[in-house]
Amino acid sequence: MTDTPTTSPQRKVRVRADDLRTLAASLLEKGGLGPEHARTTADVFVWAALRGIDSHGIARIPAYLELLAKGVVNARPTITVRSATQATAVVDADRAPGPVALTVAADEAANRAGAGGVAAVAVRGTVHTGAIGYYVSRIAEQGLVGLGFVAGMPNMGYTGAKGAAVATSPLAVAVPARSHAPLLLDMATAAMALGRIRQAKASGTPLPEGTAATEDGTPTTDPEKAVMPVPLGGAKGSGMSLAFEMLTSVLVGAPILSAFHSDDPQGRKHRQNALLIALDPAAFGDPDAFVAAVDTTLSTVKTLPPADDAVGVHYPGERSAAVAEERTDRGVPVTPKVWRELTQHAGALGVPLPDIAAQG
Repeated sequence: MTDTPTTSPQRKVRVRADDLRTLAASLLEKGGLGPEHARTTADVFVWAALRGIDSHGIARIPAYLELLAKGVVNARPTITVRSATQATAVVDADRAPGPVALTVAADEAANRAGAGGVAAVAVRGTVHTGAIGYYVSRIAEQGLVGLGFVAGMPNMGYTGAKGAAVATSPLAVAVPARSHAPLLLDMATAAMALGRIRQAKASGTPLPEGTAATEDGTPTTDPEKAVMPVPLGGAKGSGMSLAFEMLTSVLVGAPILSAFHSDDPQGRKHRQNALLIALDPAAFGDPDAFVAAVDTTLSTVKTLPPADDAVGVHYPGERSAAVAEERTDRGVPVTPKVWRELTQHAGALGVPLPDIAAQG
């Protein structure tokens, strides 16, 4: 790693994942997180960056440093786990970074499912969870099926209502396989992620029709006017978001939606809640037969005749796993804007930068 910031490039650069992880952890630790929490948060961001989920990858570091500086993220949280049954638990995050709180919850769910076949662990009062595919994948790495739901601050329209009403609440499912990459479904309830709208605004790229709206809910393709995504599938997406609010926030006595729309200014303080579920295939039958059947099912999907305009048939998580292999070998591409921001923060905090190479 170099000791001083290098000149910001005009093209994307490629940085080794390990170097990015070290840089991210160092910046977050300088920003106030303890070493362990900084490493955990960096792991989640680099995982997303490796898989091509750039909106939730290393680009999140500057925003997290700002959240730490403003005290929105509790840099020294007291995380507690309470449980009334073997199969359930609630992680009180105390405004810990989402990657920290949900990693605790994922491990708790996996451990409990190993003992009882199924476990559900809720997280209350965390801050921006990051890519929830990471946590269900962490569960799937132990041979379990992982499911995840998140609810946050309203930033998306609701069918029939004016303005931001519900959150772009994501869901994720990870199913382990043997010869294939695991099935990994990771999606928001919005037609387009808010991060992608911001990326379109930065690049001046028009938005696809039916994906975004102005502040009052008027559909728009102009990224300068777009302030919120619209629900995926209209009433289906907004209904899913509302259901996830019930499964996460209301379930643990920490409602977000009703507080946000109340007269209490505290209701608009940033926070997120989550629910992670782990299922042990052994509790339902032969686990070896299960993963064999998963492989057979995925192979069947892969051999379906492709549509005339399609380049092959893919299942959720397949292409992102291939991207992760390529980026592990060649390095993670970082845009000039993100690298410039990282360079500025590194210089201000006295963190050395890794060597970079222009992307060919």
